[in-house]
Parts: sequence; C-alpha cells; structure tokens
Amino acid sequence: MAYTNLKKSHLNKQHNLSIIVFSLFSAWVLSFPFEGQVLHTLVEQYSMDSSKMILGAITAHMLGLFSCGFFILNIAAAKKVILYSTFICIVGSIAFFFPLMNLLPFLLWVLSFVAGWFVAAWGYFFKNATPSGKRIKTAADVLIYSNILMIIVNATSVLLSAYFGLALSITILLGAIYFASKLDCSIMNNGPACPIAQYEFPSKPLFFLCLFISVITINSGLMYQVINPAFAYLEMLVSWYWAVPYITAILIIRNLPEKANRNYLLFVGISMIGLAFLFFMMLDRLPISYLIVDTLMLGACGIFDLFWWSILGEMLELNRNPAKIFGIGLSANVLGVLIGGLIGYGIYRMDPNTSNPTIIALAVVFIVLILLPLLNDNLSKILSDHAYLTKLTVMPKPERGNQFISIFERYELTGREREIVLLLLKGRTYKMIASELFLSENTIKTHLKNVYSKLQVKNKSELINLFYSGI
Repeated sequence: MAYTNLKKSHLNKQHNLSIIVFSLFSAWVLSFPFEGQVLHTLVEQYSMDSSKMILGAITAHMLGLFSCGFFILNIAAAKKVILYSTFICIVGSIAFFFPLMNLLPFLLWVLSFVAGWFVAAWGYFFKNATPSGKRIKTAADVLIYSNILMIIVNATSVLLSAYFGLALSITILLGAIYFASKLDCSIMNNGPACPIAQYEFPSKPLFFLCLFISVITINSGLMYQVINPAFAYLEMLVSWYWAVPYITAILIIRNLPEKANRNYLLFVGISMIGLAFLFFMMLDRLPISYLIVDTLMLGACGIFDLFWWSILGEMLELNRNPAKIFGIGLSANVLGVLIGGLIGYGIYRMDPNTSNPTIIALAVVFIVLILLPLLNDNLSKILSDHAYLTKLTVMPKPERGNQFISIFERYELTGREREIVLLLLKGRTYKMIASELFLSENTIKTHLKNVYSKLQVKNKSELINLFYSGI
C-alpha cells in the first residue's frame, strides 16, 4: 500500500511538472515567435518588414511540429529535445535585444522550427504523465496557464517596453528548462499504450481530424492578418483582453461535469466564428466593437483548441510514438493559420476595407459543417466515449444488448471471447482487460486474434463498427 501511494504521488508530481514545463514554454511561443506581441513590438521598433518574417516563422513552426515524430522515437530522446530546444530558444531570444536586421528573420525561423520540436516531443509526457480519459483537463490546464502568462508578457511589452517583455519571456524559458530537468523518463500512467497488435498508425481518423483542424483555423489566420490590424490602435486593450474569452471558454468547458455531452459545443463554436466576422463587417472600429468581435472569435478558438487537443491526447494511446500523432495534429492547426494568414495578407494589402475576409470566413464555416459528420464518424469508431463526439448509435441499451448477443451466437464466440470483446467495446486497453480478467496480455491477444478471424475483421475499428452497425 505504501509503495502504491508513493508511486501515485510520484505520478501526480510528474503530471504537474509536465503541465508547468509546457505552459512556460508555450507562453514564450505565444508571446514571441508565434505572432506574439513582443515580436510585433520589436519588429516595429527596428523598422523591419514583419509580414513575411512572421509568415516564415509560422511555416517553420509547422515543419518542426510535423517532422519531430519521425526522428524522436522514445521518451528519453523527447526529454533531450525539450531541454536542448529550450536552451536554443533562450540563446536565440537574447539576440533580439540587438537590431541585427539581416540575422533576425533567419534566427526567428530557426527558433520557430525548434519550438515545433519541443511541442511535439512533449507529447510523450502528455501521454505518460496523464492517464487516458483525463487528458482533456490536462489540455485545458496548459492552454489556460500558457495564455495567462502570455497576457502578462504582452502587457509588460506594451506598458513598459519590448525589451522588458523580451526579458520576461526569457525568464519564463529559464523556468521551463529548470522544471524540464526534473521530468522523469520512467513514468507510466495507469492507462498504458495499446499492445503491439494495436499499434497500427490511425491514418484515416488522423487525416480527417487534420483536415478539419486545417480548414477551421483558416479563420484564425484571417483574424491575425485582417481583424487584429483593424484594431491595432487599441494596443492596451488588445494586450490584456485578447485571450480572455479564449481562457474563459476553456475554463467553462474544463469544469463541466464529466458526463456532460460536449459535442453540441462544436456547433456553438462554428456559429460564433460566423457571427464574429459578420459583426466585424457591420460594426465600426470602436472599443465596444473589438470586445464583441474578439469575444466571439477567441471564445470559439478556445472551444476548438480544447476539442482537438483532447482528441489528440486520447489518440496518443493508438501508437507507440505520441510525438508523431501530437506533432502532425498540431501542425495541421498551424497550417490552417498559415493558409488564412496568406489569404488575409493578400486581401488586406489590396483593400483593407473589403468584405472578402467575411465571405471567406463564412465559406469556411459551411465547409466545416460538411466535414463535421465525417469527422465524428471516423473518430467515434476509435474514441467512442470522448465527450466531444456524438455516440456511434442512439440504439437503446436493451436493444443493443440483444444485437451483441445475436452477433456472439452467429459467429460462435466462446464465453471468454465475449468477455474480452465487451471490455474492448467499453474502451479498455489490452493491459486493462488482462488485469480485470486475471490473464496475461499475450492470452488476450491470442483470444482477440481468434475473434478477428471468426468475425473476418482486421482491426479494432472494424470490430467496433461491426458491433454497432449490426452487420
């Protein structure tokens, strides 16, 4: 009992450390290289062309996120990436105290790429320090804390100077590297990764998720390039209020009861984005207009960010390499911002008063409404109990039970095979099933191999689809 309590205490400590490390580093990313207030203030102070520089940084960040998982194959390597990346970002950030006009754009791109590796590598600690089913709260925590810190850095940059903001962001990085050094590579949560038989990369569900993310975040890119410049004169208000609706939305969703069905929130978020751009087109550029537009837009961003962060968090169970799934998923987010930024950059340069951004934003909303059922269908097959997803079926439980019995009898499954299948349909991993039935994992795999053969299915997704569709 004492050993169990000690192990639980250690896991809780590592869980908190993983949140602290990511929140600190992400605060630096948001306040500096990724369209951050500190960067904008410095670039303006140095009289540099910011648009191409920032779009290049976004591209580099996306490439870093996408590529990391192909090279970082274990948690020990992930910790090294986190430590080295943070050190590089500290040194690189210091260079921005000096107006090195020719060097700074290239340096920013390098820092953005390295930051992408950090974020993707953290996927290992996201998986191992937080049990499956609890990652929506971890995702909410890191998003909330990093944005609170970003607000503090932004306000410092505006109220005092860009140099004070930069110094504070570097101090935050020093905190990140200190806490990162205490991360334990041997941690393992109570919801371990799936066994070898289930390590097939979830290509199709991840593709639809990435497509959805990329499309919806086009509007975020438009926001950066069209909405934000329109209210740039409200510098003080923007510096502290910008992320408040984002934090509030995530905080509300985080504290909803566990059994609350959150799938309707996606439709609320889509509606908020459409309304934000409509109000942007109709209203003037007064402070109240900014408050309305920003509240709608950033509130929607909070809803969607927590959605795909929590989905990606649960998908980490489906593959040996969480950095690959996490990195590719978040790179889709940055890709959407990049596409929207390029569109907004072109439109705004041609005519700052045009209504084209609103038309594009509404088109994106309609495309997302088309994609949502496809996304839900593909994700619910592998994450049937996730709060954001509509359930696979509305069949009443007694009728569902009769259908399961019919399938069991039709394919002549043994009693043990039926037990294993029912637990698998409840979302249990192989190790959890083995623990509940007092069997070895190899025995569970052998039974499921026989089940797959009898039912003529190839994997877990096909098995779930068969039982819920009643084929």
